[in-house]
Amino acid sequence: MKKKNAAMLLSALLLLGSALTACGGSAGSSDSAGTKGAKEGGSTAEVESGSVEKTSSGGQLDVQIGPSPETMDPALNSAVDGGNMIVHAFEGLLKFDKDNKIIGGLSDQWNCSEDGLTWTFHLRPDLKWSDGTELTAEDFVYSWKRLADPATAAPYGYDLLNQIEGYDKAAEGDLDALKVEAAAKDSFVVHLSSPCSYFDKIAAFTSMVPVQKATIEANGDSWSTKPESYVSNGPYKMTEFTDGDRIVFEKNENYWDKEHITFDKIVWHLIEDGNSAYTAYKEGTLDMMKTVPSEEIPSLKGQEDFHLDPIMGTYYVSFNLKKAPFDNEKVREALSLAIDRDYVGNTIMQGTYSPAKNFVGPGVSDAEPGSSFEKVTEEKYGDFFDNSKYQENLEKAKQLLAEAGYPNGQGFPEFSYMANDASYHKAVAEYLQKAWGDLGLKMTIDIQEWKTVTANRRSGNYDTARNGWVYDWDDPSNMINLLETNNGNNDGKYSNPDFDALVKKAREAKDLKEHYELLHEAEQLLLKDYAMAPLAYYNEFYLQKPNLKNTWHSPYGYWFFMYGTKE
Repeated sequence: MKKKNAAMLLSALLLLGSALTACGGSAGSSDSAGTKGAKEGGSTAEVESGSVEKTSSGGQLDVQIGPSPETMDPALNSAVDGGNMIVHAFEGLLKFDKDNKIIGGLSDQWNCSEDGLTWTFHLRPDLKWSDGTELTAEDFVYSWKRLADPATAAPYGYDLLNQIEGYDKAAEGDLDALKVEAAAKDSFVVHLSSPCSYFDKIAAFTSMVPVQKATIEANGDSWSTKPESYVSNGPYKMTEFTDGDRIVFEKNENYWDKEHITFDKIVWHLIEDGNSAYTAYKEGTLDMMKTVPSEEIPSLKGQEDFHLDPIMGTYYVSFNLKKAPFDNEKVREALSLAIDRDYVGNTIMQGTYSPAKNFVGPGVSDAEPGSSFEKVTEEKYGDFFDNSKYQENLEKAKQLLAEAGYPNGQGFPEFSYMANDASYHKAVAEYLQKAWGDLGLKMTIDIQEWKTVTANRRSGNYDTARNGWVYDWDDPSNMINLLETNNGNNDGKYSNPDFDALVKKAREAKDLKEHYELLHEAEQLLLKDYAMAPLAYYNEFYLQKPNLKNTWHSPYGYWFFMYGTKE
């Protein structure tokens, strides 16, 4: 499970060109300092930190961005809370700057071949792990193959790597089939099976960072829960891990850009209860907190330290399609139509979220520079959910349930809705209990710890569950492809060969317009199959002390504290 104004959300997939030929217009550094594009050999040696001047402010930062994460392993993480910590501990080939543009990370120059099939990343000199050992291109070969390894069971493995040549065989266990190579100690080469215009964004994603082979082989799955084995390569290194209490990061003296990193220490307070976090914030223990109690929002709106930022993402309900009666499309349609999305977004969520009308919401680009996928959907297809016609929708839901063999809910088995108790999740669960109760159904609420929710949801150990997705990069495929049969984040286990064919064609399309048209078709098919039930579009609300400066919050839900200062 992502800046402070909507314009920043409209970074187009390709700002130049109208076709997905070769690498497209976005391949290479697009930082504001005007570095060369990929075909000319992009270099960002002077601007990696987003024009942050050298500083040595030091000190400690105390933040709360969520409870104990399910995992701190970059390959296994699929939640934004864990991702927030990982971006401070690790760095990949490329990264996003404060303006959401791609700049160099461990790679200071990269290029893409004319046919768009070969990407070459040149590593910075003298890179080191946090333990002082050498980091080379071979570390990326190991890490990307580990991501593809079926034994790793990485949620993002398929989505991130399936366009690399040999992925299918690698996913079956032949890891050497994955066409990634260390052409030299400082040169990492990736061979794609088809051009991918947004591969630079994929290379900047948190799961694509390198991990150290020696520490993983020596410590197994526990490597990411112990400071002594959590060897990283980013701005910070872990020095304490106390599950349920705190994770402490301290500045990594072996990070290549350490002179730009400000805080000596970041303490991640693992608080799940919003009221406890709010008390700690008011007492001065926290400089920033994400889990704001929903009942406090009316009094906090308008205050200097209350922030409401747009991010790209959708809050939705997952149905377990492997279980009856949720394998019945009419049942899923009935459950979805019985939801008053306007009430959810504007009353329960107090207007901090927006009622969903489709699956893909605002801020996501379409083919034309500065365009909106959501607006094109409205113009071409109309809104799938008409939130002004709730009573009509409810009557149709009752009819559909009867057609499915459950008139007035008779014979429908009792089922549960799984969620964690934070933000609006419990309130939404209680609303759904009533809304589905109006259909004659009996639903129980199953509140679990967040890390348990994510594990059970992914394993299919639920009936219905709260879900949500905040984008990892600006392309609608990043969320639409979640429902692809083989996607590790396909928690509902939806599978439709026609949908899979559409997203495959969209992924491989050489024409930009065709890429987006196919994704529009795929979204419509998802909606018509009621593969999930979109509820609302995300905004991020949080509290941050006014004296905390020079941090930023990205449209993908990540906070970047490494260049921050306290006045």
